[in-house]
Amino acid sequence: MTPASAASRIKDIADFEGIRENQLIGYGLVVGLNGTGDSLNNSPFTQQSLQAMLERLGVNTRNVDLNTDTVAAVMVTANLPPFSTQGTRIDVNVSALGDSESLQGGTLLVTPLVGADGEVYAIAQGSVAIGGFSAQADAASVVRGVPTSGRIANGALVERELDFQLASLTTLRLALRNPDLTTARRVALSINELIGLPTAEPLDPATVRLDLPQRYDGNIVDLLTDIEQLIVEPDLAARVVIDENSGIIVMGQDVKVSMVAVAQGNLTVTIAETPQVAQPLPFANGETVVVPRSEVSVNEDGATKLAIVPETVTLKQLVDGLNALGIGPRDMISILQAIKASGALQAEIEVL
Repeated sequence: MTPASAASRIKDIADFEGIRENQLIGYGLVVGLNGTGDSLNNSPFTQQSLQAMLERLGVNTRNVDLNTDTVAAVMVTANLPPFSTQGTRIDVNVSALGDSESLQGGTLLVTPLVGADGEVYAIAQGSVAIGGFSAQADAASVVRGVPTSGRIANGALVERELDFQLASLTTLRLALRNPDLTTARRVALSINELIGLPTAEPLDPATVRLDLPQRYDGNIVDLLTDIEQLIVEPDLAARVVIDENSGIIVMGQDVKVSMVAVAQGNLTVTIAETPQVAQPLPFANGETVVVPRSEVSVNEDGATKLAIVPETVTLKQLVDGLNALGIGPRDMISILQAIKASGALQAEIEVL
């Protein structure tokens, strides 16, 4: 039986230059809340925005003391998909900016969404759907999920298109999501084999440059469609990822270890307090006192002998050798770090 292959499509391990999303952001107001909006005294920006909006609608409130809890200031974010055309709709996320308790039942008013260049690319508006709720009574309250953030499906209308002419390109670059020299070279060789000409060249561990052949001139979409379906086996450096907070250990396929001897033991110190009450004899003018009684014990559990972790060739042999020690993930983390410090672990350790 042959081992399972980890080959992937170029479509799944690399991105084409220019074919990417763009992040949008905007500031707006959510109205129609059932008493869960911002308190205008603590959120002056909400009051200023409300007054400015009413003035644009012809209502003068500059000298009026507003006191409403049905309005909340929010930040609106969205991702503009590549090659989005005018009139298409995208989803938006809405998050409270002030001290609003919940956005449930609210409606987002017209909010321009701008890109990194400050230009407006979409307009958002609609009813906010939240994934949590909050309920409060005189002596108790219940909050589930996050009621101060929500989402509007198809809540924004694209008003401006990104000027990117893919068909006019003569040179294109592929960006690897996990940079690696070997993977970049394999991608270039696979593309050259498809085209039959040395048109692809790896520039660095993360970039492969592709010169458009003449027979694909003006029809780059066909070329990219063929390239993204090519199968390439990615190659990554040996790495051990450790999350000490949750005790998770993830080891890559190429992690190897030289033969080492490991001894592991847990030292436990137990302190037990047993206070006793001492009372004076009758008619003895004494006082009742508490006399402390402490008992300290030391116990060392775990392996008391050296255990041999043999030199490994495959990841399975390494896992079997470490599991033979009979220890938990927490101690396994310390052992892997000690093996790395001894120089016997041929892998990089990354602690999250």
